Amino acid sequence: MDKYALIFRHEDGSKTASAEQMQVWMQQTAEWIGGIAAQNKFVEGSGLPFDTAKVVGHNGVVTNGPFGGTKETIGGFIVIRAESVEEAVAFAQGSPVLQGEGNTVEVRKIVN
Repeated sequence: MDKYALIFRHEDGSKTASAEQMQVWMQQTAEWIGGIAAQNKFVEGSGLPFDTAKVVGHNGVVTNGPFGGTKETIGGFIVIRAESVEEAVAFAQGSPVLQGEGNTVEVRKIVN
Protein backbone atom coordinates (compact mmCIF):
# COMPACT_ATOMS: atom_id res chain seq x y z
CA MET A 1 0.00 0.00 0.00
CA ASP A 2 1.35 3.43 -0.96
CA LYS A 3 1.20 6.76 0.87
CA TYR A 4 -0.39 9.83 -0.70
CA ALA A 5 -0.43 13.47 0.34
CA LEU A 6 -3.76 15.26 0.00
CA ILE A 7 -2.91 18.97 -0.24
CA PHE A 8 -5.73 21.43 0.43
CA ARG A 9 -5.58 24.49 -1.82
CA HIS A 10 -7.77 27.51 -1.18
CA GLU A 11 -8.38 29.77 -4.16
CA ASP A 12 -8.39 32.95 -2.05
CA GLY A 13 -6.80 32.70 1.37
CA SER A 14 -7.71 36.29 2.14
CA LYS A 15 -11.42 35.40 2.39
CA THR A 16 -12.47 34.67 5.95
CA ALA A 17 -15.46 32.71 7.15
CA SER A 18 -17.47 33.45 10.26
CA ALA A 19 -16.49 31.71 13.48
CA GLU A 20 -19.67 29.64 13.22
CA GLN A 21 -18.90 28.52 9.66
CA MET A 22 -15.32 27.66 10.62
CA GLN A 23 -16.64 25.51 13.47
CA VAL A 24 -18.97 23.66 11.06
CA TRP A 25 -16.13 23.06 8.58
CA MET A 26 -13.76 21.89 11.31
CA GLN A 27 -16.38 19.40 12.54
CA GLN A 28 -16.98 18.15 9.00
CA THR A 29 -13.24 17.79 8.46
CA ALA A 30 -12.80 15.89 11.73
CA GLU A 31 -15.58 13.51 10.70
CA TRP A 32 -14.10 13.05 7.21
CA ILE A 33 -10.65 12.30 8.63
CA GLY A 34 -12.24 10.04 11.24
CA GLY A 35 -13.78 7.99 8.43
CA ILE A 36 -10.37 7.56 6.82
CA ALA A 37 -8.79 6.69 10.19
CA ALA A 38 -11.52 4.10 10.84
CA GLN A 39 -10.20 2.27 7.77
CA ASN A 40 -6.65 2.46 9.20
CA LYS A 41 -5.58 4.62 6.26
CA PHE A 42 -4.88 7.97 7.97
CA VAL A 43 -1.17 8.61 8.62
CA GLU A 44 -0.87 12.26 9.68
CA GLY A 45 -1.87 15.79 8.79
CA SER A 46 -1.86 19.43 9.75
CA GLY A 47 -3.30 22.81 8.92
CA LEU A 48 -0.95 25.50 7.62
CA PRO A 49 -1.68 29.11 8.62
CA PHE A 50 -0.85 31.48 5.79
CA ASP A 51 -0.37 34.61 7.87
CA THR A 52 3.10 33.55 9.09
CA ALA A 53 4.43 32.14 5.81
CA LYS A 54 7.70 33.16 4.20
CA VAL A 55 9.10 32.13 0.83
CA VAL A 56 12.84 31.80 0.35
CA GLY A 57 13.79 32.15 -3.30
CA HIS A 58 16.81 32.16 -5.53
CA ASN A 59 19.81 34.03 -4.06
CA GLY A 60 18.19 33.93 -0.60
CA VAL A 61 15.48 36.49 -1.37
CA VAL A 62 12.74 36.23 1.30
CA THR A 63 9.17 37.37 0.67
CA ASN A 64 6.06 37.34 2.83
CA GLY A 65 3.26 34.92 2.07
CA PRO A 66 3.19 31.56 0.39
CA PHE A 67 2.87 32.63 -3.27
CA GLY A 68 3.83 36.28 -3.59
CA GLY A 69 1.40 37.94 -5.98
CA THR A 70 -1.24 35.19 -6.09
CA LYS A 71 -4.13 34.72 -3.69
CA GLU A 72 -4.08 30.91 -3.68
CA THR A 73 -2.88 29.35 -0.44
CA ILE A 74 -2.22 25.86 0.84
CA GLY A 75 -4.43 25.45 3.89
CA GLY A 76 -3.07 22.12 5.05
CA PHE A 77 -2.48 18.51 4.16
CA ILE A 78 -3.03 14.96 5.28
CA VAL A 79 -1.10 11.81 4.46
CA ILE A 80 -3.09 8.66 3.81
CA ARG A 81 -2.46 5.06 2.79
CA ALA A 82 -4.25 3.85 -0.33
CA GLU A 83 -4.17 0.85 -2.64
CA SER A 84 -4.07 3.11 -5.72
CA VAL A 85 -4.17 6.72 -6.86
CA GLU A 86 -7.84 6.13 -7.68
CA GLU A 87 -8.57 5.23 -4.05
CA ALA A 88 -6.64 8.31 -2.88
CA VAL A 89 -8.69 10.47 -5.28
CA ALA A 90 -11.89 8.94 -3.90
CA PHE A 91 -10.83 10.00 -0.39
CA ALA A 92 -10.00 13.50 -1.70
CA GLN A 93 -13.43 13.83 -3.32
CA GLY A 94 -15.01 13.61 0.14
CA SER A 95 -13.01 16.53 1.56
CA PRO A 96 -15.06 19.39 3.05
CA VAL A 97 -12.46 21.78 1.57
CA LEU A 98 -14.21 21.28 -1.76
CA GLN A 99 -17.27 23.14 -0.47
CA GLY A 100 -15.38 26.38 -1.11
CA GLU A 101 -15.73 27.65 -4.66
CA GLY A 102 -12.42 27.30 -6.49
CA ASN A 103 -10.83 25.16 -3.76
CA THR A 104 -9.02 21.98 -4.75
CA VAL A 105 -7.37 18.93 -3.22
CA GLU A 106 -4.14 17.92 -4.90
CA VAL A 107 -3.33 14.19 -4.67
CA ARG A 108 0.39 13.32 -4.76
CA LYS A 109 2.02 9.93 -4.28
CA ILE A 110 4.79 10.03 -1.68
CA VAL A 111 8.02 8.49 -2.90
CA ASN A 112 9.46 6.04 -0.39
